[in-house]
Amino acid sequence: MNHWRPTAPLEYLKLRAELLTKLRAFFAARNILEVETPALSHAGATDRHIHSYRVENPQGAPLYLHTSPEFPMKRLLAAGYGDIYQVCKVFRSGEMGRHHNPEFTMVEWYRVGFDHHMLMAEVADLFTALVPELEPPEYLTYAEAFQRHAGFDVFKSGSKDCIAALNRAGRQVPDESQLDHDGWLDMAAGDLVYPVLGKGRPTFIYNYPASQAALARVWPGDPPVAERFEAFIGGVELVNGFHELADAKEQRRRFQADRTYRQQHGLMDVPYDEHLLSALGQGLPDCAGVALGLDRLVMIAAGARSLEEVVAFPADRA
Repeated sequence: MNHWRPTAPLEYLKLRAELLTKLRAFFAARNILEVETPALSHAGATDRHIHSYRVENPQGAPLYLHTSPEFPMKRLLAAGYGDIYQVCKVFRSGEMGRHHNPEFTMVEWYRVGFDHHMLMAEVADLFTALVPELEPPEYLTYAEAFQRHAGFDVFKSGSKDCIAALNRAGRQVPDESQLDHDGWLDMAAGDLVYPVLGKGRPTFIYNYPASQAALARVWPGDPPVAERFEAFIGGVELVNGFHELADAKEQRRRFQADRTYRQQHGLMDVPYDEHLLSALGQGLPDCAGVALGLDRLVMIAAGARSLEEVVAFPADRA
């Protein structure tokens, strides 16, 4: 009966502490203020692929554990607090596996006057400061990454192109009717593209399809693209960043679209964040923001294969 014991060896917990010290020094040198915001909110995550924990509240309406500190941090930005960062626990229901735990540590920061390209460069600097043995990063657009590793043009493709690429790789393909176009792209990315990125160095992927903008601005080109990026090391996604959307009306439209999707697909309906929409209405400064999964970065730095090796007590021992 050793279930009480931690799963992480002491050396990895010491490495985690060292990385946190270096991380705070990195932000201090750039005059980025560390802040704290509530873990409980009256709003949940409307994102179609992220699910909140609902907490019963005897004093009123249910509360939700945050899946990211993004919305209250944006309220600080709208209030004029400038460049900020936060290290905190976040909670996502249903996320369990080699690279997932329902409770994990996130580092999130915002830079006023930055776009997503400038923030990608800063993330690369942070990787160098924390894991100096990594090689310099590579940068690929979403379309370039798909062309190289899946063999088709994402902006001219349909579900049949995704199915053909998956079949060529010997992957099992579900009933075509189960997925929309972005669903097929997500499957192809998860099976064919993302696992081969970041071998020995970070790989940054940017210019996502506009339909995958989430909380990012959309660049009105031909085709339009989301000003969003992700970074991978060893096939593991570590960061997700945006040139932040500042349009309250567009943000409300996206919240409503996601909420409708959740209702239509039997997912938990959650209220969206009216505080954030009010803050955007007052004016969010031009800024870029990014979230980093600290546990995954510790895993990469340690050469570990799973999160349970770098987390003292994963969910099954919590």
